[in-house]
Amino acid sequence: MPLHSYSRVWIHITWATLERRPSFTKPIAAKVSAWLSQYAAEKGVYMKINFVNPDHIHALVDLPTNITIEDMMQLFKGSSSHWINQSDLLPGKFAWGRGYGAFSVSHSGVAEVANYIATQEEHHRKRTYSEELQIFVERYGLKWRDDKAVETAAANPAQPHPAKAGC
Repeated sequence: MPLHSYSRVWIHITWATLERRPSFTKPIAAKVSAWLSQYAAEKGVYMKINFVNPDHIHALVDLPTNITIEDMMQLFKGSSSHWINQSDLLPGKFAWGRGYGAFSVSHSGVAEVANYIATQEEHHRKRTYSEELQIFVERYGLKWRDDKAVETAAANPAQPHPAKAGC
């Protein structure tokens, strides 16, 4: 950041596994979460919190001035899938699904969003990731697009589907 410039741009980001397959057990999710936090710090992105669910991730980040949302997501998704595959955390080839959600958060709303992310298990007892994402999309005045290709797939986390595409 240039000297004498100040920036604070909070963004709630979320992305899903390929075909929204429940790929992460709690121990693997903990490893992915720790890796994401460390990687974000290495790339100069302040990640206040993240939560790795079986089929998707939520994170709250402060976007630095030298990176676009698109570039940040490409870094997070591409590097994490590479790390997951290189570390042999899961059987078969792992991949993220296409796309992501990126939603602005006011500075006064950071604590509320951080709490929401921290309590993901509770939220997902009531609704699926698809339902959750649709609520966010509509709350932010965007048009939800039903895409049968990204509906949650029923799978056993111990036997994830081999990845076909994605980052």
